[in-house]
Amino acid sequence: MKKLSKPLSDLKSHYDFVVIGSGYGGSIAASRMSRLGKSVCLFEKGKEFLPGQFPDTLAEAAKEMTLNTGKESKERNGLYEFTLGDGISVLKGCGLGGTSLINANVSIKPDPRVMDQPEWPSAIRNDLASFYEGLDKAWEMLKPNPYPENQNGYPVLNKTQAMRKSADRMAEEFRLLDINVTFENKENNHVGISQPKCTNCGDCVTGCNVGAKNTTAMNYLPDAFNYGAEIFTEINVRYIEKTENGWRVFFNPMHTGREVFKAPEMFIEADNVILGAGSLGSTEILLRSAQHGLSVSGFLGKRFTGNGDVLGFGYNNDVAINGIGLGKKGTDQVANVGPCITSVIDMRSRAKMEDGMTLEEGTVPGPIRGLMAGMLVTTSRLFGKNTDRGWGDFFKEKVREITSLIRGPFYGAVNHTQIYLVMTHDDGNGEMVLENDNLNIKWKGVGKQEIFNKVSGELYSATEALGGTKIPNPTWNKQMDYDLVTVHPLGGCGMADDASKGVVDHKGQVFSGQSGKELHKGLYVMDGAVIPRPVGTNPLLTISALAERSCKIIAENLEKELDYALKPITEKDTAPNLKPGVQFTESMKGFFSLEETEDYESGFEKGKSSNSSFEFILTIKSQDVDSFVEVASHEAGMFGTMLAPALSKAPLTAVNGTFNLFIEHSNDPDRKKMLYNSLLLSQEGKKYYFKGFKEVFNDKGFDVWKDTTTLFITLHEGESSSGKVIGKGKLIIEPADFAKQLTTMKALNTSNKIEELKAVGTFGKFFGGNVFETYFKKLGK
Repeated sequence: MKKLSKPLSDLKSHYDFVVIGSGYGGSIAASRMSRLGKSVCLFEKGKEFLPGQFPDTLAEAAKEMTLNTGKESKERNGLYEFTLGDGISVLKGCGLGGTSLINANVSIKPDPRVMDQPEWPSAIRNDLASFYEGLDKAWEMLKPNPYPENQNGYPVLNKTQAMRKSADRMAEEFRLLDINVTFENKENNHVGISQPKCTNCGDCVTGCNVGAKNTTAMNYLPDAFNYGAEIFTEINVRYIEKTENGWRVFFNPMHTGREVFKAPEMFIEADNVILGAGSLGSTEILLRSAQHGLSVSGFLGKRFTGNGDVLGFGYNNDVAINGIGLGKKGTDQVANVGPCITSVIDMRSRAKMEDGMTLEEGTVPGPIRGLMAGMLVTTSRLFGKNTDRGWGDFFKEKVREITSLIRGPFYGAVNHTQIYLVMTHDDGNGEMVLENDNLNIKWKGVGKQEIFNKVSGELYSATEALGGTKIPNPTWNKQMDYDLVTVHPLGGCGMADDASKGVVDHKGQVFSGQSGKELHKGLYVMDGAVIPRPVGTNPLLTISALAERSCKIIAENLEKELDYALKPITEKDTAPNLKPGVQFTESMKGFFSLEETEDYESGFEKGKSSNSSFEFILTIKSQDVDSFVEVASHEAGMFGTMLAPALSKAPLTAVNGTFNLFIEHSNDPDRKKMLYNSLLLSQEGKKYYFKGFKEVFNDKGFDVWKDTTTLFITLHEGESSSGKVIGKGKLIIEPADFAKQLTTMKALNTSNKIEELKAVGTFGKFFGGNVFETYFKKLGK
């Protein structure tokens, strides 16, 4: 599969639309706005994972786990993001594709009664046809289909048969679910991406290394890419700010080393901003934006819901389940585990809608299977409830339990365990707040709502049919105050008819006050945050339908018609030829003067006397260190921030930057230069062009340190070096900053320590070799 993201040095200063987040809402927004012919930038906090790059061992999975306790000071972006809340905690995905990377990809339509509830804006309740039209558009892109039992080599799964047995005993409706998974090989799917068929490995929720799962990285995101959207990963958007003509988006590039210099945020500008960072992410960004002066509804952060999520286990059943993912044991042969979720016991037809629920089976992904035996034995003793009795059954259960502990999770009690996920209706009264610049979830006692006792009863019935021990979510007990965990966080920026009842209107546009219907022009939310109540089932299709609906309305307001046609793509999709690269971050400080346009030293002295300081923190990134060394221009990308009070009272953002290392002088091979060029953006709306050079030349005296740490700078008006020169000066690297710079040097696109050392070594050898050639080689002659 091709790589979709671009290096940050390619970032432009302005876009028609900036989309924040790449889950269902963000990806749909990027795709549809790009299809309108608009310039689109998509920012994603997480990394880009290609098939084969997801964790398949416990050690690899542990490295990708981010735990947010509400007290963090360091930015992290692991694939699995667990936010510890007061009463309810959240597990969500963080990567290009959002939570679609680690969910079970179940596409299920909401109960029609859900969409008719008073929490929804009247524009939706009175025009449900537009919602269902959006649902159809999402269906066309996500390509859901049921697991193909006894077709194309796919066996009937034990876990599915067990669900049939449970549904029979419970006298409830059973059916196979529509899941966003590909069950046939596709050289080019509908957006030009190569997708192999599912191998039934069961590792869906730690990331599909096969490429068969229809995450947004397999459909909407490549579609956006095909229509010109520019996608940037590892970007942590902090807040947005209204400008005279649109919006300013402030962000931190992650894992660049800028944090060791306490660098300020970068920013770009846009006519429109669409928040698609999920219930937690979009709410956090708007809460922080409100702290920076953005006027929003008082409902921001309120009406948070966990969608009634409940995790449970039917442990050590009398029938084998085969619900353990294969991890590294997976092959290209179809296994007998299956996709994470394939079937449902649908109990949504209760007379009282709020009593309805969906009960689905699941699999334990391979990377964490080694934890299961110990965890299940312990929790079965502490919180489990056996559904059958008798000495014979007791003996068989003990044998299976010992077998799992000795032989592993593919045998015995663990292999006889059914994993359950239930979704129902909590009261939707959770709240998210920003405290000490961290998002906190507050919903004490949510797990004590009566509906969760009813869920517990249904889980017992499902397990009783299989002769196992019902184990609740390990946190749902008296000792832990019946805390819950959700994988479907919704709300926080809920839809409503006006600002006194919600945060956004029916199309996701943000209200501009505490009351009334006035809206912020060009500011939208399109993700699970806008859903004002529990859905009672997997919400991805509902989220997608609402996003599709919103995009159509935006297009109509722009007097444009969206072209949904899926045109054949004949170009073969190939994996990128990723080569080891390097990056480092550099800080330099000095002075410059707007009263000097000729001489660097004079500009430095005049700037010093008038206290006209100049400082930058720039990240230099080469995606291919071998080419960087071998090609004569020795060019790398560059981005960052600069501080120059004479130009702007706020930090300037450096974009479209280039760095050239040891460029030979055309007339003097002993003289070399390091070149720095970048466009600068000010918050006052002005643009400047920055040019700098270090001159490396062995003149009298031992001046290698001075030459390699002194930068002569020129500032131009406008967007290029052809603009009027407005100032000159000089910057130096301070020894303390140089020591910090060394800690930021890192290898890119490597898979092991040997490759990392080789990449950094190649750069170091080139740098050191040029220094030796310039300053020491002649000494030996």
